[in-house]
Amino acid sequence: MNVAFKDYADLGYRRAEEKAAQYFAALKVQVQEKSYVSTLTEDFHMWKKNHIHPAWLSFFSWGKKKPDTRDYHRYIQWQTTTGKLEDYLDRSVSYMYMRDLGKSLNSPAVQTRIQHVVADIKRHLIQSTSSHKRKENGLDSMSLDGLYRWGQKKGIESDIIWLMNKLRMVSIHVPEEISAEHAQRKLIKIIFGVVLHVAEDMDDSLTVAERAKRLGEAIRLGYSYGLTYPFIDDLLDSAVLTDAEKEQYSRMIRTSLLTGTVPKLSEWSGSNMELIQYIHAELREAFEYIRDYQRSETQRIFFEQSYVFFQSQEIDRAKDLADASYTNEELYIPIILKSSSSRLIVRSVISAPADEGFDERTFYNGIYNQLADDFADMFDDMKDGAVTPYTYYLKYRDQRPDLMNPFELYWSVISHLIHHVHDSDPKTREVILDRAINGLKRCKVRVGTEQYNEIMAIFSSGHPEFNRLIQYMVQRADQVDFFDKLLRDQMVTTLKNDRQEKEEFHRSVDTIRQHINRVLPVVKPEGISPMQEPLIDAANYSLEGSGKRIRPILTWMMGVNEYGLQPEAIVPLLRSLEYMHTASLIFDDLPSQDNASTRRGRPTLHQVHNVATAELTGLFLILRAINEQSSLGQYNASTVLELIHYSAQKTEEMCMGQAMDLESKGKTLTLDELNMICFYKTGIAFEASLVMPAILAEVNESEIAALKKFAYHAGIAFQIKDDLLDLEGDLTLLGKPTGQDFENNTSTFVSILGQEHAKKAMWEHYCLAMEALRALPRNISFLKHLLNYFVNRDH
Repeated sequence: MNVAFKDYADLGYRRAEEKAAQYFAALKVQVQEKSYVSTLTEDFHMWKKNHIHPAWLSFFSWGKKKPDTRDYHRYIQWQTTTGKLEDYLDRSVSYMYMRDLGKSLNSPAVQTRIQHVVADIKRHLIQSTSSHKRKENGLDSMSLDGLYRWGQKKGIESDIIWLMNKLRMVSIHVPEEISAEHAQRKLIKIIFGVVLHVAEDMDDSLTVAERAKRLGEAIRLGYSYGLTYPFIDDLLDSAVLTDAEKEQYSRMIRTSLLTGTVPKLSEWSGSNMELIQYIHAELREAFEYIRDYQRSETQRIFFEQSYVFFQSQEIDRAKDLADASYTNEELYIPIILKSSSSRLIVRSVISAPADEGFDERTFYNGIYNQLADDFADMFDDMKDGAVTPYTYYLKYRDQRPDLMNPFELYWSVISHLIHHVHDSDPKTREVILDRAINGLKRCKVRVGTEQYNEIMAIFSSGHPEFNRLIQYMVQRADQVDFFDKLLRDQMVTTLKNDRQEKEEFHRSVDTIRQHINRVLPVVKPEGISPMQEPLIDAANYSLEGSGKRIRPILTWMMGVNEYGLQPEAIVPLLRSLEYMHTASLIFDDLPSQDNASTRRGRPTLHQVHNVATAELTGLFLILRAINEQSSLGQYNASTVLELIHYSAQKTEEMCMGQAMDLESKGKTLTLDELNMICFYKTGIAFEASLVMPAILAEVNESEIAALKKFAYHAGIAFQIKDDLLDLEGDLTLLGKPTGQDFENNTSTFVSILGQEHAKKAMWEHYCLAMEALRALPRNISFLKHLLNYFVNRDH
């Protein structure tokens, strides 16, 4: 590609613009002549037979009242128990095939495929909603372990791990001015759409390996294309960048599309350099992946369609709501182009062969989706001063009688799709009218009846009789809900709740850590001899530093938040856990063991003092831990005795684990041996942090068993992440040198499995830990976030 491509790009845009102008002209005639009214009136009279039922039928269904769609699981269960689930899924999947895949619903092959997909989704939904524990724990199929398990079934675990890391980084970098939940939702939706396109193109003759390869590529292509929504579309629409920054950013994008090469990020004129550096690097990688994936015969089509998409967005974005002079053509032609090209481009992204039927259906369908979306976002757009057909009509309808009513155009588009694009196909009519009425119903619920009626009085004034028919359908019609809308709402809610829980988790962790840090230092008794002070000073040196305090934090959250134990009453237990853990680190760091020079960002204790002092300090802290446990005077003596017995047993096992670890130095271990050492060294400490407050709370054995299982797999996942960080971590973040395992000839999960398989093993244990978490009789969401921290941390 070179600058000469600009001529092809301009020519391609003019061709697309001419086609959009012809389409708009045909729609304009329908609006002016109101020809769509009689056609759609007849359509609705046929349609309502399946959707308007006599009032007396409600008498027999009073006990099956439809739940609020915000209660995802109850809503799916209601669809199942009332026998409506299959029809519900059928119209949803049919619409998806028509909108996203550009399929014709009158094709027997397409109908067969739709039924297969419906059956698969139905089976999954019935299984997922039948588990009350899944519902009670707030853990559903949109979780990371659900995604990874799906990847395992398809043989694309590495691609899923790659995607989860990418999505996590995007969520971190989405600016506050942009809705993180909606940005993530749109990105995930695009990925799903691209995967769906690729899956539909694969036939049964492909080998399992080839199918996995194509699905993996589809995930990366979907992410690469979907990234443009948060980091181009949303970013340029927001107030994050200044006007000068937006202009500079747009020039870079235009240059990339016209030359096929992303320009280097030179001097940046604004204050958002750190954000732009991340976005530039990520978009460059995405752009180059799509570009290099193209076959020679599809590369020009990809760049042409990309340019049409970008240019139409730029023209539309440049409009100013204060400008009263835009013509109808200036308002509508760019949105026809951007709405159609946004989906047309998917086929070229995956380097698929040309499909004239797909191109035509997708081109004409685009503006329908755009007008529906703009209607739903009308009030937000007005508040933001954005120019859409609806906001512009609302502002200038009284002084511009020539302005086309976008709501009338919306119905003319629907009529055109049903009768001119899909040849009056009954299934297509059913699905499109379902969608239209559902959109109005959702709007009425969202804004309230009074404001909805005000909207309709403005936009439906052109034909009152037709509007009365529409509003009758909005009021009376049922069975027009869509699964993708349910998923959309559920995804946004889940992402929002997850973010809030995560923020609360980190706030709680910081607060509890500060409290623990205050109570940890060993207090010198009054009248202590100066000769006794050095050992206490050495202990406090080891207790200071940048320790994460994961174990006592866990105990606090379990004991106080989940079991209702009094905060001050369990302080001795918190101290004992951190004393025991710190003692184990002191021993680990000794020259006779791991011979570490730094710990928690500071020199190790034997470096500051000497080996003998370090050994004695470790022993001192272990005894202090036992002393603290024996001072838990607010609990039954038998319960405290049980806790001390458990603690002593786990301390013995940790010593065995360290002995096994030392014995294994320089030896090649099996995976089973490494798992055992890992659990004895790391997992036991996590287990104790969960089980010891449970012992004090006197919970039943089955819950303790579930906590032990969770701790086992979480502990191994934690250790695998440690091994990966030793290979690829940042010294400044870790607080200790990297590469120690290799230098010490230590068997690790990375050395045994290799880097890629170690990541898979970590996610396998993550999934097993999540499954154990679901077995608990209470919703302990902070353990989910702790587990996420374990596998996503950088130190």
